[in-house]
Amino acid sequence: MLIVDALIVILAILIGVRIGGVAVAFTGAAGLAILTFVFGIQPTAPPITVMLIILAVTSLAGVLQCSGGLDYLVSIAEKILRNNPNKVTVIAPIVVFAFVVFTGTSFIAMALIPVISEVARGAGVRPERPLSASCAAASYGIAASPLSAATAAMIGILGTHGIDFGPMMMVLIPSIFIAIICGSISVYKRGKELSEDEEFQRRLASGEISYNSSGKSYTPTKEARIAVILFALAVLLILILGTFKELLPSWTQNGKIVTLSIANVIEIVAMTAGAIIMVVAKVKPAPVMKSSVFNGGVVAVMVCFGVCFMTDTFFAFHKNELIGIFGEVLQNYPWLFAIVLVAMSAILMSQGATAAALMPLGVSLGIEPTYLVAMAPAICCTWFFPVHANILASVAMDPTGTMNLGTWILNHSTMRPGLVTTVCSVVLGFVLASVVF
Repeated sequence: MLIVDALIVILAILIGVRIGGVAVAFTGAAGLAILTFVFGIQPTAPPITVMLIILAVTSLAGVLQCSGGLDYLVSIAEKILRNNPNKVTVIAPIVVFAFVVFTGTSFIAMALIPVISEVARGAGVRPERPLSASCAAASYGIAASPLSAATAAMIGILGTHGIDFGPMMMVLIPSIFIAIICGSISVYKRGKELSEDEEFQRRLASGEISYNSSGKSYTPTKEARIAVILFALAVLLILILGTFKELLPSWTQNGKIVTLSIANVIEIVAMTAGAIIMVVAKVKPAPVMKSSVFNGGVVAVMVCFGVCFMTDTFFAFHKNELIGIFGEVLQNYPWLFAIVLVAMSAILMSQGATAAALMPLGVSLGIEPTYLVAMAPAICCTWFFPVHANILASVAMDPTGTMNLGTWILNHSTMRPGLVTTVCSVVLGFVLASVVF
């Protein structure tokens, strides 16, 4: 039955992924229906806490987008890149990482890709180098962001197993940041220089491309500036309250002291900040509902609902069998679980859904929660197959033709910096986790 049920779960996910988008949420629910009504498996509870955190933080990011705050942040990033053209291979991924961490969405990377491509060309740098490293950085920034769906899933699951929000961020942010620099260095001299690249020279000679482009003028509104400041204060407040739990309100219930959970802190602060930004920056409700960031959050909630509800039901029912098969091996070699996270994130194309689906399994298999924090960057391999929106956009916006999707599927431009970043971040995660926890 374990094998049959596992096949149902896998097929439900694969069919949904093949259809694309939110379809995986519905096929996940269909898989759960088969497990429940055909095989009589009692379903667990849906991951309500994780879903609410995702909805709260993406709603806040949607308000920021509609206030003009994201455009303002993009303009700041563009200035940084244009002021350091010769170092774009290292600077661009760092900037992308920082802005994804701050906003909690990799959407912002899409706006920076044409700037990175243009700056690299202008400096005579092979665009493939900064673009490939930046695509990887955008994926990994999600796991280091206090406001991402992945972090919401992590803290919602591991928060009940002795993992506090602040220490978790103290492990993930520096380990991923250093790993992204390593990924950038791995492609610093990749490929031929533009002056020696035959395809680029052909396009240049034929007039297909030129160096005549320049940065567009942008003046942020007062509302956009205020929105970014309020957004930053909300992020800072969440980090402070998550680190210093003694600042949280508490109550006495049945003779026990109960402290406000960090999950509720994130939800309350995010929604309150969204309300303040809407009033101060005069953001209309309708555009927020239609914004790409908010809609991305809704899709993440749906995927979490359908897929994670199904996988949690499967893992809970077969818990003892799974522990008997994999428990001892993973306790002795916990890093092997990172390979499972890599594979699932590559299939699901979602850091948040991967964390919500597999972190409970890690806990059930007896893996130390601190080790799960160390391996969290492995949920970010959404770049593994060359179908991620950032990768496709990079190829489309690189007129030199250096950025490519590969000829054998897995030999695309982002593979090298992605793999280097994964290995380095997990290794550094284990090192920092042993110090922080």
